[in-house]
Amino acid sequence: MELGLELVPKDQRQTIHRLMQFYLYDFTRYLELDVDSDGKFPSYPGLDSYWNSGNNKFAYLFTADGHIAGFALVDRLLRSPEGDYYMTEFFVLQKYRRCGVGTWAAHRLFDMFPGDWKVSQIRANAPARAFWHRVIGSYTGGEFKERFNSKQGNPSQYFSTLNINNIN
Repeated sequence: MELGLELVPKDQRQTIHRLMQFYLYDFTRYLELDVDSDGKFPSYPGLDSYWNSGNNKFAYLFTADGHIAGFALVDRLLRSPEGDYYMTEFFVLQKYRRCGVGTWAAHRLFDMFPGDWKVSQIRANAPARAFWHRVIGSYTGGEFKERFNSKQGNPSQYFSTLNINNIN
């Protein structure tokens, strides 16, 4: 399978807006989300800032054999004790799950943005937590820390991509 990762230009942002509907659908298992009378989930808050806020937010599409397979939203954190980068959202279409697409895309993003990272999940989303433990663990050789948000109890993994000798 040929995999690709592309920064989404502003004139193609509607692709991420559309894919966000599938992403939000997946979250109905963990959050109280409902569609409106037109059958649409609410707009993802702040999504347009990935094209309007300068150089601190990045929206990527990943592809498999030329077909859209998912997306990632990455934030550059400025003067944050949490790290340099935050994997704000990460989504793989069902068809491409469990075949290496998500792992490949995450590792490529880690390679592209060297520094200290934070990745978080909703507490109830055990499959996502297991995925990130595998992905970050394989990337860092198990060198990551996990902390839980004191209010929501959501887990976050913290790690550095600096000085990693990776063969991806």
